[in-house]
Amino acid sequence: MSLTNSLTSQKYRKLSNEEIEDTENKLDQEEAVKAGLRNLIELCGDDPDREGLEETPDRVLKAFLEYTEGYREDPKSHLEKVFDVDHQELVMVQDIEIHSMCEHHFAPFFGVAHVGYIPNGKITGLSKIARMVDGYAKRFQVQERLTNQIADAMEEVLDPQGVMVVIEAKHMCMCGRGVRKSGASTTTKAVRGLFRDAADHRMEFLSLLDRPSR
Repeated sequence: MSLTNSLTSQKYRKLSNEEIEDTENKLDQEEAVKAGLRNLIELCGDDPDREGLEETPDRVLKAFLEYTEGYREDPKSHLEKVFDVDHQELVMVQDIEIHSMCEHHFAPFFGVAHVGYIPNGKITGLSKIARMVDGYAKRFQVQERLTNQIADAMEEVLDPQGVMVVIEAKHMCMCGRGVRKSGASTTTKAVRGLFRDAADHRMEFLSLLDRPSR
């Protein structure tokens, strides 16, 4: 239903014409997506009108908007609250849970991220690092890009002496379909600054993870 026919609604009374048009376009897109999901259910061999499936297109659409919340924020902004602290040693946040979506199959991948940095006169809140990781994870992703985006954000905002990021994840596009190797996991690494230039810093990071050298 067009919003221009329901402008007496308090919700839309203060919208500009441009905002109304944008909202109408989004509503049209939502209806098209739900129609496509109904077609997909039929193509797979089921009845989109049966009780268990009739609301599925709405649920799937809402789920995908939740999975991709990271597009509606700038994840780097979480790091901008900084504190002047004279700390010249490694700061490391381990086992940050990640839940993301493979951009090739729209299948989930999930695991943990480990983020470490050596400050250069300023630090950020530990929870801010986790929020930044979430912001990049909640997009259509590949693990390699996600790892680099996290490292680049840390380097750009905090200007540390070094950054290292390791992600370990399982991909359902590999575990649940295709080759179906349920035990397979993927590890990716990004290093910047001192971690790239000095092996002893990388070894310190990995030793705190209790992982063998990679």
